[in-house]
Amino acid sequence: MSPLPARQLVALTATAALGGVVAVGAVALLGGLEGDTTTVVNETSAVPRAATVPSGKAMSVNEIYERAAPGVVQIASTGRATDTSTGDTPSALGSGFVLDKAGHIVTNFHVVEGADQIRVSFSNRDTVEADLVGTDPSTDIAVLQVEASASALTPLPLGDSDKVRVGDPVVAIGNPFGLDRTATAGIVSALQRLITAPNQFTIDHVIQTDAPINKGNSGGPLLNDHGQVIGVNTQIETGGISTGNVGIGFSVPANTVKDVVAQILQTGKVEHAYLGIAGHAVDADLAETYNLPVEAGVLVEEVRSGSGASKAGLEAGETQVVVAGETYILGGDIIVAFDGKKIASIEELRDAISAHKPGEKVSLAIYRDAKKTGVTVMLGRQPASAR
Repeated sequence: MSPLPARQLVALTATAALGGVVAVGAVALLGGLEGDTTTVVNETSAVPRAATVPSGKAMSVNEIYERAAPGVVQIASTGRATDTSTGDTPSALGSGFVLDKAGHIVTNFHVVEGADQIRVSFSNRDTVEADLVGTDPSTDIAVLQVEASASALTPLPLGDSDKVRVGDPVVAIGNPFGLDRTATAGIVSALQRLITAPNQFTIDHVIQTDAPINKGNSGGPLLNDHGQVIGVNTQIETGGISTGNVGIGFSVPANTVKDVVAQILQTGKVEHAYLGIAGHAVDADLAETYNLPVEAGVLVEEVRSGSGASKAGLEAGETQVVVAGETYILGGDIIVAFDGKKIASIEELRDAISAHKPGEKVSLAIYRDAKKTGVTVMLGRQPASAR
């Protein structure tokens, strides 16, 4: 994989035992559209949503741990030997948590990627083999299932990650470096982060926390002060100076997890809508400097061959310019609305796409050659990899 330009890249590491280096998604490449970001198809969820954070007294870290730790599991996966000269067998050690009394367990895709055998260890030291129900590399989520009596399973409730605010106290429980069911505490230190998924698309709306998480925490829960799972711990920022925690970790938000898990439980797979372009957001400086017809929208800088955007006739720009150190490609269409909703940023366009399914038709309002017009696009299915 060739490196991204320095302005687009921040070093991260996946938090499974053998997690590799990944990068924060570049805003110039749009998943669900094209490149390093992803979209999630919203479907009726089979996983109950918490409408609001429950009222009542917040729990202490000890109370959260006592209630949630029995539902946190350790996951060990092994694959086929890839080095015939040494016979080394790839393996990974991560975390997960019990979703329901049917034995479903949520973890990270990168914890079980390529695994031939997956073993799950519970707090009572019982270890059982797990079946892989389904995965979604675009959000780094996987669902397993184990055969266990309902009385032996402690499901953890999923909270509403849209209610999370910066400064909220959180607790992470997982198995860093194989140290089973370790609790760490901190706060939500930022919201709406973008991180790169294993297939190089970007995961949106990610929660950033300073609760220490390390290799082996992957797939474990990030809990609020009412003991609800608000995120699935997946990556850490290393700053390029270490392989351990430096105070910045990232969790896939619970509402994304709910939608992904619902699709996996229904069909065994997840499909993401895909427009098939790369682009940049228009800002006032760019619009003024180059006399663009609008001050907000998304520049179409590339159109992927065979995509819905290509079939609809969207046109990409060809003239490269630099404004305030940022490179743009002008001369193509500018998307200003999606199904009647104004689009002023890349994030808004991604979210608009995520509300649709592959195969659905959507209307785009665009400016082409300074004239406003419209096109109808049939959204496709996101490819297996952004590369």
